[in-house]
Order: sequence, then C-alpha cells, then structure tokens
Amino acid sequence: MAAATTDVSLWSLFMQAGLVVKLVMLGLVAASVWTWAIVIDKYLAFARARRQFDKFEQVFWSGQSLEELYRSLSERNNTGLASIFVAAMREWKKSFERGARSPIGLQMRIDRAMDVTLAREAEGLTARLGSLATIGSAGPFIGLFGTVVGIMTSFQAIAGSKSTNLAVVAPGIAEALLATAIGLVAAIPAVIAYNKFSADAGKLSARMEGFADEFSAILSRQIDEKLQPRQAAQ
Repeated sequence: MAAATTDVSLWSLFMQAGLVVKLVMLGLVAASVWTWAIVIDKYLAFARARRQFDKFEQVFWSGQSLEELYRSLSERNNTGLASIFVAAMREWKKSFERGARSPIGLQMRIDRAMDVTLAREAEGLTARLGSLATIGSAGPFIGLFGTVVGIMTSFQAIAGSKSTNLAVVAPGIAEALLATAIGLVAAIPAVIAYNKFSADAGKLSARMEGFADEFSAILSRQIDEKLQPRQAAQ
C-alpha cells in the first residue's frame, strides 16, 4: 500500500499554519513589499537628484549672472542645490531692498537661510530610510517569534498524537521555519538598501554643504563690494 504523501508546498505550509504564524507571515510579506517599494522610490529619487545637481552646477558655473539664474529659478518648485541657491538669493535681495548696512549681519542671515534649506533637503533625502532600518533589524526576530510559536504548536500536536514519526513532525516544523525564512527575505534587502541609501544620502548632503560653503564665499565677496562704497560714502 502506497504511503500517503504530504503536500509541503509553500502555499500549503502557509494554509496549514496556525493563526498567529499566519499573521506573522502576512506581516512580514507586507514588510517585504513595503521595503521594495521604498527601494524603487529611493533609487529613482537619488538618480533624479544627481541629475539635477549636475545640471544646476553646469548652469551655475557657466558664467551666467546670479540675478538671471535667480529669476529663472525663483518661480519654480526647486530642490537640492537650486533650493539652497534660491534661499540665499532671496535673503540677499530682501536685505538689500531694506537697506542692509552690516556685512556681518547680512552674511549671517544668508548662511542661516542656506542652513535651514540644507537641513530640509537632507531630511527629504533620508525620508523613509528609518522604515528600512526597522524592517532590517526587527524582521528576523518577528520571523523567529512565528517559528517559536509554530514549533510549540507542533510539539503540542506531537504530544496529543503520541507519535514522533518524522512524517507527523516534519510539516509542523516546516511551517514554523517558513516564518523565519520570510523574516530573512524581508530583512536582508532592507539592511542592504538602508546601508546603500544612507551612504548615497550622505554623499548628496556633503555635496550640498560644499556648494553652500562655496556660494557663501561668493556672496561674501559681493557683500563687501556693495557695502564698502556705501559705508565709505557715509
């Protein structure tokens, strides 16, 4: 007489699992989907940011006047280097329209405007990376919790049937271990993506800081050129 075969496909293991283990698996699958959604979004966002940075730097260092560049960007929804430039130029123009007299005060206001914009842009670059870190660190432990619950349920079934036959034990153990496997499937890409995108965000933030420092020096020279004749006349 042929021995009855046991269906150990992934779907069957999921359907045979207990309620707690099923909830753990579903939660981890949802976390994995969310991870890949963030990965795709961040990959596209960072690629777009690098293109925008390159394009802005090419225009900025092309010799075009700051006033012309500001007029072309002031009405747009800018990000990255362009937003830092517009924030500094806006403060520059407001201060001179109001008759700025102190070069130190004007320089401090411009630097503060750039710092605030830079912080906002850096925060946008790291948005949702915390979710990747959480999934990467918690995913294996959540999967392990599902495994422990599943194994406990299997042992209770073994005790009830009073049989230690491998055919009786194996399906329950496989169901439990599936939760850990799904936890790792969710966690491993999250950890890799978090490390990569954190490094990318750091490089882009450093690039923005470098531009802010260079532009601050340029405006500092122009402040001296504009305010020194005014102070000498007084």
